[in-house]
Amino acid sequence: MFAPSRDEARRFFFDTWMKYRRGEALTDLEAVAVKVIGLHPEYHAVLDQPDRHLDRDYSPEGGEMNPFLHLSLHLAIEEQLSIDQPHGIRAHYQRLLEKTGSEHDAKHLVLECLGETIWQAQRYGTPPDDKIYLGCLERQAGFRLQD
Repeated sequence: MFAPSRDEARRFFFDTWMKYRRGEALTDLEAVAVKVIGLHPEYHAVLDQPDRHLDRDYSPEGGEMNPFLHLSLHLAIEEQLSIDQPHGIRAHYQRLLEKTGSEHDAKHLVLECLGETIWQAQRYGTPPDDKIYLGCLERQAGFRLQD
C-alpha cells in the first residue's frame, strides 16, 4: 500500500496544480486531483504558494480545515467509488446524490463519514471498519441498504 508522508502528499497537490496551470500533461491520478481541486477554489491560493504552505500546521481546534487532508479524502472517495470498495459505497453515494442533488455535496457527506471512520480507527488503534463507514453513510442518507 502506498503511504506518502505529509510532505509527499502536499507536494503531489502543489506539483499537480502547477502542471495544470502550465498546461502540461497530467497522469490519470493528477487529472482526478485537478478535478477535485477545481471544486475547491478556496484552496487555489494555498496551492499557488508551496513555500508558504508546505510546512503549515492546521488546527482543528482553531476551526481550520486542512486543505491537503480534505483534498486527499476526496481522492480516496473517488477511488472507492470507482471500484465500489467497500462494497456498497456506490449505492450509498447514489442515494446521497439523490438526496442532495449535487455530486459535490454528496461526496462531502461521504467525506464526513470517511473522516469519522479514520478518526475511530486512530482513536482505538484498529484498521478502519467498513461497518462503521457504511453505517454512517446509511445514517447520512436516511436509509438502510439491503444486502
